[in-house]
Amino acid sequence: MQFKVKSTLTVLAAATLLVACGKKEEAAPAPAAAPAPVAAVVKIGHVGPTSGAIAHLGKDNENGARMAIEELNAAGVMIDGKKVTLELLAEDDAADPKQGTAVAQKLADSKVAGVIGHLNSGTTIPASKIYSDAGIPQISPSATNPTYTRQGFKTAFRVVADDAQLGGTLGKYAVGTLKGKAIAVIDDRTAYGQGVAEEFTKAVEAAGGKVVAKEFTTDKATDFNSILTTIKGKKPDVVFFGGMDAVAGPMLKQMKSLGIKAKFMGGDGICSTELVKLAGDAIADDQVYCAEAGGVEGEAKAGMDEFKTKFKTKFNADVQVYAPYVYDSVKIMVAAMVKANSADPAKYLPVLAATTDYKGVTGPITFDEKGDIKNGALTLKTIRAGKLETLAVIR
Repeated sequence: MQFKVKSTLTVLAAATLLVACGKKEEAAPAPAAAPAPVAAVVKIGHVGPTSGAIAHLGKDNENGARMAIEELNAAGVMIDGKKVTLELLAEDDAADPKQGTAVAQKLADSKVAGVIGHLNSGTTIPASKIYSDAGIPQISPSATNPTYTRQGFKTAFRVVADDAQLGGTLGKYAVGTLKGKAIAVIDDRTAYGQGVAEEFTKAVEAAGGKVVAKEFTTDKATDFNSILTTIKGKKPDVVFFGGMDAVAGPMLKQMKSLGIKAKFMGGDGICSTELVKLAGDAIADDQVYCAEAGGVEGEAKAGMDEFKTKFKTKFNADVQVYAPYVYDSVKIMVAAMVKANSADPAKYLPVLAATTDYKGVTGPITFDEKGDIKNGALTLKTIRAGKLETLAVIR
């Protein structure tokens, strides 16, 4: 009996040992991999007219924003010690104030951290109230009507010179350099067109020039024969147009067909490579003069040239006007977030407002107490042999 019990215990012990040995030989399960950290997403809105007559300008601006966002994401953006991914929410306002306010509200509802845009003063100004109410910082790269930054909104910023500088400089140039004695003024009744035309008129009269005709059109018009016939009777040596290139191109063609050989002037709205395509052979050398509400010179020009080369390579398109200003606007906004250690608009807005001497591809940028760029530059240009040529950069 004792022998049987002993044998049984021996067999059980051996079996237990074999099972234990078997377990030791099995590979231990690999520990579960830790989930990859997910970068926080920071949404930045961009608004411009990517449909309609000036869609080429709106797309130019949007591409400037895309280029900046992609570069920043590739380099890696750290905010408060954490990596973030920037996401561009691009909207089309079709240069229409109603659509502009609708997309502004859409972006506000999407909780964007900031907005770059809009392109036109007529959409930028009404949209700015929505962004202000939501506490969302807004940087316009191209809206020049002074009203935008004079409404008392702490969220409104601009990286280009305004109409007072733009129209004023062109008015002085028309009288002082072009020796204009009889000057006709046309505007498209938009916030931008009317604003720059009014400032131009003031400067002409202050310089001793004479405005012999004031005519109006719309930003969607294509037939100008009536107003141009009236202007022709006044025998002007300079015709100023407050409006965009989509209207200026056909207007120049009709001026040529009517035999009006006056110099043609306008603001940044006509200072685009597209104007040459729209007007074709209606433009004679040194006939068209315009001013871009920004500009670089000296050492800074190398940075702008490099930007234009990269832009052309990436989008297979030349810069129209304001893509570099959009690019700088995005980078200034993100730099403020990084410095404030927060993408919360309430926290980084004071840092953005205090931006001083930011080195952008468009030159140094410092905001004044209204949100305007200090000492903003203007670039006077003409068209020769079908290309825009810089005459001077003025501050």
